[in-house]
Amino acid sequence: MENINESILKNPIYEVRAGVLFFDGCNTVELAQKYGTPLYLMSETEIVRRIDELRKSFVEPYVGKTDCRIVYASKAFCTIAMMNICEREGISVDVVSGGELHTAKAAGFPADRIEFNGNNKTREEIESALLYGVGRFIVDGLSELKIIESVIADNPSITYHPKILFRITPGVTADTHDHLKTAKKDSKFGIPLAEEVFFPQIERAINSELVDYVGLHFHIGSQLFDVKPYLDALEIALEKVREIKERYGFVVSELNVGGGFGACYVDEDRKQFGYFLAPVVEKIIEFYDNVLGTDPPEISIEPGRSIVAEAGATLYTVGQTKDIPGGTKYISVDGGMGDNIRPSLYQAEYFSAIANKMDSPCDDTVTICGKNCESGDILIRNAQLPLASSGDILCTFSTGAYCYSMSSNYNGNLIPAVVLCSDGKDKLIVKRQTNDQLVQNQLPL
Repeated sequence: MENINESILKNPIYEVRAGVLFFDGCNTVELAQKYGTPLYLMSETEIVRRIDELRKSFVEPYVGKTDCRIVYASKAFCTIAMMNICEREGISVDVVSGGELHTAKAAGFPADRIEFNGNNKTREEIESALLYGVGRFIVDGLSELKIIESVIADNPSITYHPKILFRITPGVTADTHDHLKTAKKDSKFGIPLAEEVFFPQIERAINSELVDYVGLHFHIGSQLFDVKPYLDALEIALEKVREIKERYGFVVSELNVGGGFGACYVDEDRKQFGYFLAPVVEKIIEFYDNVLGTDPPEISIEPGRSIVAEAGATLYTVGQTKDIPGGTKYISVDGGMGDNIRPSLYQAEYFSAIANKMDSPCDDTVTICGKNCESGDILIRNAQLPLASSGDILCTFSTGAYCYSMSSNYNGNLIPAVVLCSDGKDKLIVKRQTNDQLVQNQLPL
């Protein structure tokens, strides 16, 4: 197993038996034969393990001190089965669209454990959420609160007061790809902190007879490995908490500090959850105790990628090989940017292996490309692999986050199936799209 990336394969969900890669106890070559490729794999074992890690580092240490709540950011991987896992594990979910909300509803997910986020919720989406009884709205637009109040006023059947948090833009720049930064001063996300903009929103929410204003929310970005930006953003949020109390005599009772904890794709040094969360929680508790003189708020986090990224893998079948004299050697697979847009979108890097040749030396340097008609349809550049042949099964690791969620039908390619694996057992949780489904909403002239 020369050149095998230990930072990936040290994960116990992977095992090599007789030169074949196993994923959560399942033979990947047999999975490819059974379900076809491209094929998304998700490890239930790994998902639950990540949730357990969060529970042990974020919830359990603060029992009796304050309430800490895990909210899964479902945009990372949103399926009915994933909602089922979150419900079973006792955590909440964050949705950002009517479609994600519908998925949660289809799974029968408890409404009071759903948070509705997003920077441009439509009136129809807000109404659907309110009629379902969604517990919290993360208000992200300057007119959103008015729409929520209007929908409630127009629907006598909506008899509860949804909890409201304002997403703020703290102006903190995180060290990550520009597309993953979400807290810059001119970000499309969040309520600006300019006094003439921010405080009228807060005052309206506090005085509203239709909603229950509870707190503030921020999310600084994704794929982060340094706690400092969290603490910098928290400092700004806590200052607003202090000002809200001084102006209105109102104590913010909930703080949501977002997610964004980095996952391992190639060789990143993934931090333990406690590295991020302990300093944040302790800073909040200390502030409420020493500055506000009140009990600490309920604290929420919104991890998505860090729960599911490393729990996923994608299987492909190798097709054509093109070795350009004096240039690049390309290995083509039967998927590409349609099932993993991240390398094309923001140069995300991945590690791969040939699942049926795990004992062979990795002495071939290749570029793995997809079948889409785009020069940018490149999955991995300069991959170190065994000599590949047509029909080999190639596995790309850490594809559990945003690959299925961002998949498309570009070039008329079909959305792959998703299989959930656990301790040697496999279960189909998303069927492969069919050609008939591809055109089912199209109408002839």
